[in-house]
Amino acid sequence: MSRTAGITTRIRAAWSSFAAAYRRRSSAVLRISVGVLFLWFGVLKFSPAMSPAEDIAIHAMSVMTFDTVPPEVSRPLLATMEVAIGLGLVTGVLLRLALAVFFVHMLGVFSTLVLLADEAWSTAPLVPTMDGQYIIKNIVLIAACLAVATAAPSSSPVPAPETAAGPVAGAPAEPAPVQEPAPVQEPATAPEPMEAPLTAGTAAR
Repeated sequence: MSRTAGITTRIRAAWSSFAAAYRRRSSAVLRISVGVLFLWFGVLKFSPAMSPAEDIAIHAMSVMTFDTVPPEVSRPLLATMEVAIGLGLVTGVLLRLALAVFFVHMLGVFSTLVLLADEAWSTAPLVPTMDGQYIIKNIVLIAACLAVATAAPSSSPVPAPETAAGPVAGAPAEPAPVQEPAPVQEPATAPEPMEAPLTAGTAAR
């Protein structure tokens, strides 16, 4: 029994150590994981018929641009966008810009569920087709990038709000004003005694 308890204790200690180390790096792990996926799938779109989502992506682009962008242009555009997003997430260079482009891209991706409902749903809105499943799984990528975006440090600290009654509890207190010492007053000197007036008798002496 003691041997089993010792093994359990070591397993818990090892897991606690791993969990603490992973929590410090979880944002980077999510960022790089999503970046690798975008790099991978984006590179595939540079070659015709290599990506399984190529047809629905090109069709959606044509619908959103009212057929002004031909497929031979929309495919490399989508590929370039996904590769740029992937590079930004993997390297962390221009991360905020990469995240902004990612969320715009996701807005276009999920609009396909409405614009191309016949291709995205077998029985709307509960049974998606294979293409629909490919789109819906991006919910996980959105959640991951939201975690990355909210974990990024802000450029400037946000000042603590104040109320009419004063600063919010927990905010650092302002230093008390320094009071200048009162001027030292010199003690008043006693008046010198006045000489008594000379009398007639005194003057005669």
